Amino acid sequence: MSSSGHDGLFDGLFGRGLVSVSDEDWLSAMLDTEAALARALERASLAPAGAGAAVTKAARADQFEIAELGRQAQLTGNPVPALVRALTALVPAEAREAVHRGATSQDVIDTAVMLLAKRAITVISADLGTAADRTADLAAEHIGTVMVGRTLLQQAVPVTFGLIAAGWLTALDETRAELNRFAATRLAIQFGGAAGTLASLGESGQELADLLAAELDLPAPVLPWHTDRTRIVQLGGALATVCAVLGKIARDVTLLAQTEVAEVAEGGPGRGGSSAMPNKRNPVASVLILGCAKRAPGMLATLVSAAEQEHQRAAGAWHAEWESVADLLRLTGSAASWATDLLAGLRIDATRMLANLEAAGGLPLAEHVAAELAASLGRLEAHDLVARASARAKELGISLPDALLSDAAAATALHNAGIGAAELAAAANPRSYLGSAAPFVRRALAAHQKLRDSVT
Repeated sequence: MSSSGHDGLFDGLFGRGLVSVSDEDWLSAMLDTEAALARALERASLAPAGAGAAVTKAARADQFEIAELGRQAQLTGNPVPALVRALTALVPAEAREAVHRGATSQDVIDTAVMLLAKRAITVISADLGTAADRTADLAAEHIGTVMVGRTLLQQAVPVTFGLIAAGWLTALDETRAELNRFAATRLAIQFGGAAGTLASLGESGQELADLLAAELDLPAPVLPWHTDRTRIVQLGGALATVCAVLGKIARDVTLLAQTEVAEVAEGGPGRGGSSAMPNKRNPVASVLILGCAKRAPGMLATLVSAAEQEHQRAAGAWHAEWESVADLLRLTGSAASWATDLLAGLRIDATRMLANLEAAGGLPLAEHVAAELAASLGRLEAHDLVARASARAKELGISLPDALLSDAAAATALHNAGIGAAELAAAANPRSYLGSAAPFVRRALAAHQKLRDSVT
């Protein structure tokens, strides 16, 4: 037997949490499909009474040797034929006709993928919900915590950390909703037989497909989707989007946690050490979320490229999906699990945020100062005057108000506009230029609460 999939050197990093897509999970999902098919056959009177129970009793992963199934797969291109033979040998003779009847290997593997995805999405969605709740707490707590906004990695106008957290929150909520919508509308069994006609079942094929879907608690699709891979691409897209959202949060944290910035810090006892530098406290959770998230686009690209498949069965493209889907489920689950840890322990230094903003000497408020001058000077002239003063402030290491007041031309323009030192100080006050930051945060919190209420 192979390992559980959680004991390896990197499994605690990239397989964190409760999403599991180990060999045992794959095998269990395939056996669940075979057992459900046997029960459906019995319900359709296509197998003798008791056959469904007999196959279900035999279809337990601990009764199969995964390594041997893997070796046999080399002969057929996938592990299902060997699995069917092994399962048949465990079933009483009178029930053997219920094993795999009407199905093809792709039916079993594709349905197993849907079962794995359903189970994984349940876990991922729960973790996203936990992360969103914590982010909502941060947004509410820091609705008035002023900090420097940053665009193109340069200081911009002031924002609040509450608004930053609200942005994370909205992305988490919307992505979780899309993931749940996919699970509710696009997961489906695969059951089409040799070429999508279920010809071996005569006129009972469609009925049996519906019974199989009911047994597995998965929807029955309109048609078998052997070479229509939109479900797989959409699954990959939903998972990659989750990774992108979590990666955005983690990237923000790594930037705000830099030593020179130090506006946030990860929690977690004993975490963040360096093998070479005892002084360091690295943002481990953020780094590992990014490590998971950066692999997702490549896997999604594989699924998209594999979607172009020949006729009624693909030659290689279908095979390319298996490990890509499994890895994407595992990495998304790990990233979501790390995100709950990151956000639960994230520490916000509001004092440092304000200090960093004040150290900029009013420059982040240049837009506000220019707007105050525009009524007297005109918008473009005011913009150019403040731009020259900003450059002078940087060059001399003085504040923007001081740069304006100490320049003769600027001082004259200010005087003519009725703007003095007090008015400049007010214009350079970051709390006077936050616009709709607070209303936006409240809107995000209300949307989050509405989503929570709809789920509960």
